[in-house]
Amino acid sequence: MNFLKILKKTVIDSQIYVSAMGTLFAVFFMKEQETFRYPTVLLIFITYFSGYLYTKYQYTKHFLKILALNAVAGIICAFLIIHNHNEIRLLKWFIIVVLGLLYNSFFLDVYIRKIPLLKVFYVGLVWALVNSWLTLPEFSLPIFLVSFFFITALVLPFDIRDMNSDTVQTFPKLIGVQNTKYIAYLLVFVSIIIAIFNLKFIYAAAFFLSGIITYFLIYFSENKRDDAYFSFGIETCSALPFLFLLIMEYF
Repeated sequence: MNFLKILKKTVIDSQIYVSAMGTLFAVFFMKEQETFRYPTVLLIFITYFSGYLYTKYQYTKHFLKILALNAVAGIICAFLIIHNHNEIRLLKWFIIVVLGLLYNSFFLDVYIRKIPLLKVFYVGLVWALVNSWLTLPEFSLPIFLVSFFFITALVLPFDIRDMNSDTVQTFPKLIGVQNTKYIAYLLVFVSIIIAIFNLKFIYAAAFFLSGIITYFLIYFSENKRDDAYFSFGIETCSALPFLFLLIMEYF
C-alpha cells in the first residue's frame, strides 16, 4: 500500500504520467507518418509536463518555482526546435503554448476551464493540434479528427469523477452520468472509424484494440471510484495505441 501511495505521488500526482501518456499518443502518429524524431519526442514531453505543472500549481505557494521551471523549459523547447527544425515549427509550438495558457490561467478574467461544457472539447483540440500539426510538415485533418474525438471522449470520465466538486456546468451534471458515457462511446467510435479508413493497417488495428479497452474503462467510470482509476486507468488509454503497436510489431 505504501508503495502504491509513493507511486501515485511521484509519478501520477507529479504530472509525469499524463505527460508521458500524451507523448506516447503523439509518438504513435509520428511513427505512422514516419516523422519520428527523438528531439520532437522530448519537445512534446517537456511541453506537456510544463503545462500540467503550471495548471496544477498556479494557485499554490510553489507557483514562482514552477514559473521559473517553465521559463527554463521554454528555453529548452525553443532550443530543440531551432536546432532540429525551423521557425515555422517554433511558431506552431508557440501557438499551442498560448492555447494552453488560455485554458486555465489566473491572470485571465474568463479562461476556457470556466466556460460550461467547453473544457472537454478544448483539451481534445490542443492534443489534436500537437499530433496533427506540430509534429508534421503539413496539417493532417484525419489525424486531427482521430485525436480530437478520442481525447475528448477520455476527458468526459474525468468530468464524471469531478461532478460533485466542479463549479461550472459539465456534461454529467447537465445530462447525467449514463448519457455522458453514451457521448464518450460515440466519440470513440467515430475516432476508430476515421482511423480505420485513414491509418495504415497495423496502426488502424492498434487503434481499434485501444478503442475496445477504452470502451470498458469508460463503462466502469463512476463518481465513487478511486481517483487512481481515472489518473492511471483512463489516462493510460491515450498510450494504448502505441503499446498495442509495439506488441503487434514484435509478434
